[in-house]
Amino acid sequence: MTGEPVLLTTAYLPPISWFSLLLNHTVVLEKQETYTRQSYRNRCHIYSERGVLPLSVPVNRPRGHRTPVTEVQIFNGEKWYLKQWRAIQSAYEASPYFLYYQDDLKPFYTGKHHNLWDFNKQLTETVCALLDISPAWEETTVYEKHPEKAMDLRSVFSPKKPVSGNFPPYTQVFSDRHGFLPDLSILDLLFNLGPESKSYLSRIRIEI
Repeated sequence: MTGEPVLLTTAYLPPISWFSLLLNHTVVLEKQETYTRQSYRNRCHIYSERGVLPLSVPVNRPRGHRTPVTEVQIFNGEKWYLKQWRAIQSAYEASPYFLYYQDDLKPFYTGKHHNLWDFNKQLTETVCALLDISPAWEETTVYEKHPEKAMDLRSVFSPKKPVSGNFPPYTQVFSDRHGFLPDLSILDLLFNLGPESKSYLSRIRIEI
């Protein structure tokens, strides 16, 4: 690991740029914050036949807007996971590596997970294993508005504002319809590039 530590929030199948930081930095996950809505904490973007498709995990906040991120519960009542896995399958079943990786990811879409923090972390660790990445993980023990020991990137990654940077084009399932769409969920890279994904991540240069 090189470079100074970076402070990131938990994320659901984070964007490619988020994962690129794992190669060169120690990642500190913000564990002491209150949950923020409409963020990557419970959503991601994949490439469907219609273009960018947002996916989100429905959640319950036991303490309302003061709910700590570690206490956010996944709402499985309407079986969101079945619909979402079908969406992922529809988007990527024609990709080169979907069949290769699907058995590792499908267990996360059974409705057996109830805590968002644990779900995100276990899913991210699974993806890291598939990417052959062994990140240096740390977690915050106190909340710091202005952290001094890590680069604060908690607000950098947002579905509302794409990260600027250099994202070399690669072949995507629906590139012939909508062109190259950069920095989608890590799923897009994994299913399309497979074992080459780690090398691709090393070539990304993001502007912070």
